[in-house]
Amino acid sequence: MARDAPPDLRRGWTTGACATAAVKAALTRLWAGEFPETVSIVLPRGEAPVFALAHRAAGEDWAEAGIVKDAGDDPDVTHGCMVVARVAPSRGGVVFRAGPGVGTITRAGLPLPPGEPAINPVPRQMMAAEVSALAAELGQAGDVKITVSIPGGAEIAAKTWNPRLGIEGGLSVLGTTGVVRPFSCAAWIASIHRGIDVARAAGAVHVAGATGAQSERAVQALHGLPDHAMLDMGDFVGGLVKYLVRHPVPRLTVAGGLGKLTKLGQGARDLHSARSQVDFARLARDAGRPEIAEAETVLEAHERVGPDLAEVIAGGALRELDRMVGESGIRVDVVACDRAGRIVARAE
Repeated sequence: MARDAPPDLRRGWTTGACATAAVKAALTRLWAGEFPETVSIVLPRGEAPVFALAHRAAGEDWAEAGIVKDAGDDPDVTHGCMVVARVAPSRGGVVFRAGPGVGTITRAGLPLPPGEPAINPVPRQMMAAEVSALAAELGQAGDVKITVSIPGGAEIAAKTWNPRLGIEGGLSVLGTTGVVRPFSCAAWIASIHRGIDVARAAGAVHVAGATGAQSERAVQALHGLPDHAMLDMGDFVGGLVKYLVRHPVPRLTVAGGLGKLTKLGQGARDLHSARSQVDFARLARDAGRPEIAEAETVLEAHERVGPDLAEVIAGGALRELDRMVGESGIRVDVVACDRAGRIVARAE
């Protein structure tokens, strides 16, 4: 579920919004002969932000403009990147191309087919709408080739989910509203959904979601799963399972640390420390060990009680997952890991 940003956090703009503004500025130069000082676009929900140009260039039959992405107070890996759009005459409407730093889709299961530039449908619609409006205003045909580039995007993309999703060569141009809301869950959950789509399209019969890198490595090695079967679940087990129930894969493994799996077993759907807490009294009752109620952390409790507690935690998480998948037919199992990534319990 998307969460509104706290009032003291500043919103920003998506790569799709920046690309759209760059397209409008470049087209203004191509069709009207000069670049604007600033450019305003209309976002899907009616907002009209104003962008300053950070790059201008033009030739005989092309023009390009660049916008520096401002993600506000969100820790977005593309914050500060230059998003550049080059426009040139074309035939048959608006055509999109991937320039340096923008990826190309190589796997089925994403909203666009393999071979297409990773410029998502809503940003394409936004750019096409600005082309149409400016063409009508300036008496142009509106047949335009748009090439979007993000200098340095290939290096940044290596830190994202794109390689796992089969998006090669760079970043994706994203955004359904044009607005980046700081610390929103929506972007992460959307990436989980796309990961499931890609896994299903690849014919995966077993996928895994992990709460962190250590548990992910452990479960991937345990089951010998390919990269496209590994879902970047993070804390959002509820978002992952909810989507899987509607788009099932025969088997799901959930892997994680003892603390997060305890919260899952106690009914939490978002395992982040700020949004769910361990009930130590309940854990003590479940384990039959009253001393656990006084523990400060699950790790401390595990050190007191030993491996039997890990088995209790994994079993509780499995029962909760069974309830979550319901009658979907998905077979579930749980892998519990310690902080070093060693498997300490399994339940299936």
